[in-house]
Amino acid sequence: MTSIKEQAAISRLLSFLQDWDNAGKVARSHILESFIKANQGKTAPELEQEFSQGGSLFLVRLTTWLRLIYMTGSCLDKLLKSIGIFLSAVSSNRYLKEFLEVGGVLTLLEILGMEKIKEEDKKESIRLLQVIANTGRKYKELICESYGVRSIAEFLAKSKSEETQEEVQILMDSLVHGNPKYQNQVYKGLIALLPCASPKAQQLSLQTLRTAQSIIGTTHPSIVDCMLKVLRTMHLEVQYEAIELIKDLVNYDVCQALLKGLVALLIPSVKETSKLQPKILNDSSVPQFTAHLPVFLQQAAAAKAIGVLARSNTSVAEELLHLRVVHSLMAAMGNTDHSNSQRQASLTLEYLVQMFPVVEEHVRRSMGEGLYQLFLSNAGDLYMKIDSFQADILAANKVNVSKGEWGARGPGARSCGPPGAAPQARPPRLSPAPRPQRCASAASPTATRAFTAALTSPRSRLTSPTSRRKIRKERSDGALQAFRKGRGCGAGSPAGGPWVTLTATPPAPGGRLRGARGSCRLARTQ
Repeated sequence: MTSIKEQAAISRLLSFLQDWDNAGKVARSHILESFIKANQGKTAPELEQEFSQGGSLFLVRLTTWLRLIYMTGSCLDKLLKSIGIFLSAVSSNRYLKEFLEVGGVLTLLEILGMEKIKEEDKKESIRLLQVIANTGRKYKELICESYGVRSIAEFLAKSKSEETQEEVQILMDSLVHGNPKYQNQVYKGLIALLPCASPKAQQLSLQTLRTAQSIIGTTHPSIVDCMLKVLRTMHLEVQYEAIELIKDLVNYDVCQALLKGLVALLIPSVKETSKLQPKILNDSSVPQFTAHLPVFLQQAAAAKAIGVLARSNTSVAEELLHLRVVHSLMAAMGNTDHSNSQRQASLTLEYLVQMFPVVEEHVRRSMGEGLYQLFLSNAGDLYMKIDSFQADILAANKVNVSKGEWGARGPGARSCGPPGAAPQARPPRLSPAPRPQRCASAASPTATRAFTAALTSPRSRLTSPTSRRKIRKERSDGALQAFRKGRGCGAGSPAGGPWVTLTATPPAPGGRLRGARGSCRLARTQ
């Protein structure tokens, strides 16, 4: 037999449940408000003691009412908070299972997609999903199996509240941890969020992607295009997160594609720049002005990202040189329609000039001494000092340092590729062709005469083709030996002797190489 106290507690519970069953919306709202104030933060045993071991009876009433009214949104905020008291209580596994058995996860996900429901109610739904996901791996899998990743990602993109979006980020971060079966699904969902129109959603997605990338260890092919498109943003916080993720991605197999894409963004196509111009700008009666076109924002962000990558990794800087980044940076410096593109490209080029002597040589030759000195004086302010003629010189440059032997003025760094992987093969570095050097000794007169005679001697009158081929071969060999003797610089040559230059005139167009007549000119300078 039960004691008097137990009977009294059971009577109170039955009376409480009867009041709930007979109450309307207003009365139930007051009951929920009192329940939240009295039981916030209690453990599962304490809740059972409060309800005389009948807490599940009240929870099932709450979940039933939730499924009935969630489409209308009436008292939804208090109802979700009350359910959260049961689910978040310590040792609440029994309550959690009871909630999931009646389709609680599906109901919470449907709330996120309802347009009539208030933002605060949706935020409470997200918090309940966080509680469920943090309980264990099988509960994370249950959310993902219920198409939860898609519903959560869509809500993050459409939400207008930054606080709610931050709660969604916490949930997505929880789903990507300790969920090997569906972590790739979460990773793809984050990538799909990058083109969305919400800057806050882009920022939070990029932050979570950095975490997911380190966990998964592999990249999805679509991430490169999505990352490059994000650089069109006008929001610096989004641009910062994008560049930070790009710094991580150069350590994976998409390094080459990412670098090529960044370099290509430095020179926008004419089609992209023209299609974004408003038609009113083509009217001669309207004053001309320049809009901040997304493609130019993308150009400036690409120049900035290239500078960050080059400063952090010397091997990446060398890979960029192979992709003719110097030519593209100088072209961006000539874009007078967007000053930030000019400034970011100048700062990046300044670092490459300081780092690689061959870049300095090519840039000096292409700019000219005056413009180059102006560039060295203050690269960040160069766009304010150059005129239209100098801008055209930069935009039409033909610099090509994609091939050549360059040495960095600093310590080397790791190359592109996944962490711990062998360095990727890069295009071979070709030494520049040696410049012709003049011999410091006087050429032998005999050798000179032999060389000249071999080139200018009259053609043989023999009619036999075999004999003519033999004579041509002997003349060619004799001329080569004479030339080698004439340019020799041995110990017997007098020091400080006159300079000798031999110039051979090639055969006339249409003439045959072997046996063709030529000429030789001997120039002596004291």
